[in-house]
Amino acid sequence: MGRSSATFSSGLELANFVVSSDLPNHSWAAIQNLYREISQQEGLSPSPSPSVRFKVEQKPNCTIITFLTWPACSKDYIQGGGGDLISSSTLKETFPLFEFLCTKDNPHVSINKAALELFASIRGSLPYLKSQIDNSKPLIVTGNSLGGSIASLFTLSLLETLNFSTTKRPLCITFGSPLIGDDGLQEAISKYPTWNSCFLHVVSDQDPIPRLLISPHNRIGSDSQTNAYKPFGTFLLCSELGCACFEYSQSILDLLKATYLEGPENQNPNQVLELYEEIIKRLQRKETCKDSTLVVRGDIVTESLQANIITELEAIGLVRPQQQQRNMGIDHLITNIEKKEKKLVFMKKQGFNPSKELNGMKVRMAFLEWYKKMSKDKKTGYYDNYKNGNHTSDFEITKHKRALNNYWVEMVDEAEKRPQKEGASFRTRWFFAGTNYRRMIEPLEIAEYYKEGHQRDYINQGRSKHYKKLEQWLNETLEKPASGPNYLKKQNVASNLTEDSCFWAHVEEALISCKLLSSSELSTDHRDKESSKLIDFENYVYSLMKSYAISPEIFLQESTFMKWWKEYKKIIGTSYSSRLTDLMKNVKNYNLYAIGDLEFP
Repeated sequence: MGRSSATFSSGLELANFVVSSDLPNHSWAAIQNLYREISQQEGLSPSPSPSVRFKVEQKPNCTIITFLTWPACSKDYIQGGGGDLISSSTLKETFPLFEFLCTKDNPHVSINKAALELFASIRGSLPYLKSQIDNSKPLIVTGNSLGGSIASLFTLSLLETLNFSTTKRPLCITFGSPLIGDDGLQEAISKYPTWNSCFLHVVSDQDPIPRLLISPHNRIGSDSQTNAYKPFGTFLLCSELGCACFEYSQSILDLLKATYLEGPENQNPNQVLELYEEIIKRLQRKETCKDSTLVVRGDIVTESLQANIITELEAIGLVRPQQQQRNMGIDHLITNIEKKEKKLVFMKKQGFNPSKELNGMKVRMAFLEWYKKMSKDKKTGYYDNYKNGNHTSDFEITKHKRALNNYWVEMVDEAEKRPQKEGASFRTRWFFAGTNYRRMIEPLEIAEYYKEGHQRDYINQGRSKHYKKLEQWLNETLEKPASGPNYLKKQNVASNLTEDSCFWAHVEEALISCKLLSSSELSTDHRDKESSKLIDFENYVYSLMKSYAISPEIFLQESTFMKWWKEYKKIIGTSYSSRLTDLMKNVKNYNLYAIGDLEFP
């Protein structure tokens, strides 16, 4: 095939890289070597049930871990129990190795029973296998038939602990592997290109094993989700004419069915091995289709999409070159693949990209910093200037606040959807920016909530979930702070944001309590309750001040906090004494706090 390649995703880039390298050859050689060693040691006498064999080879430029089942698994064994799937929820207590793949939106993944039981049988060997991984070299994990399923599960188990920023990602190359999981597993892996591109599955058009778990009711070209098993990763479909790679799940299912050329009845393992040996030889001769499933230039899908799909189908024998007329089934298949690949590109274009949008968010945060400084210069304070303002700048701030909220709501949602390990890494990477956003923006939300004067209890009734999550992630990520302030906090207190983004909600509630206590209509029980709330508020404010965790803007004369203090002084009278009220009665303490020189007993 003479056309040049232009890939659009990490999965297809992976396939092009692998095909043009010696990796398939090295992987297949490792499989053959292990088969040869086992045959010499144990002969060809059948065993009642298959067991997993593995071998680690340390090459100069890579580490290869090979998995096989011995004897080679029959079709009946793979289909045992009707191709039963086992849910991760069932394994939660006994074998929770894949629980990290589950998310709030995708709470369960299911894995083929036969593959999982074989993988569980080598559970005791997993620490040894992982200890053989040299992070300075690429890792190749490979296997044939059900051994390929074990290779995929082992690679999946690595995804939880590997840090892709410091470690080379593993590459799992399987030959003739059956499908191993349901749509939950496919979704968990395919959602993240870094994970999905770790898997390359080589499939011969004459090998029945990769097609065993495809439902006979799964009609080619249909969009209905009739198949319990779903493929993930990139599939390299091979025929005598060449190879072509695909990564869209439904297209792969369609093509696995459409490309199958039934071989002799009851093919023995040696015949299947010969199929892949010939594929490796053809790959070495570079007889592969160089067109990717889709050609993309920038963000525009080219008009040659259908031509590229036809070229790939030619490579795997579904379409004859220069064929003038094709049967309607093939035309329908081409149309469906084209539609699905366009959908895949659209989804990738529409995907939330926090890094891409971050610069715009930084500009909006800079505008809010300017607004904060301007409010301080007006002796009003950031919170109260927004709460009371009707100026043009206040309307601009509202627009920036809305855009920042949309961004961080989606950020939090994205992190929640990610599997446990990926989500934790994502949260750690972004929590500093998220904390700064929360401390800057949530006071404005509180100002809007209390602006009309008839609402109470923002924290329980009005607070958005994404603020709660951002605060939770901060608490989970940071160590418990010391009870006293550190030197930098004292030194920079004038420019720091108040650490508790709900501080102004507490102030507003305290002010409401003061107003209620000033009313003669309040019952004794209610008076005691509101008084108790104010004592709690005193202790809360004092603890934050002692840690220099509040902005000194609270002492500006027009602030809501100072309004609370004026009301509270009327209620407590001159004889009342507490740590906070003693501090507040001395106006000099306000300036001392603002420069970080206020000493606390």
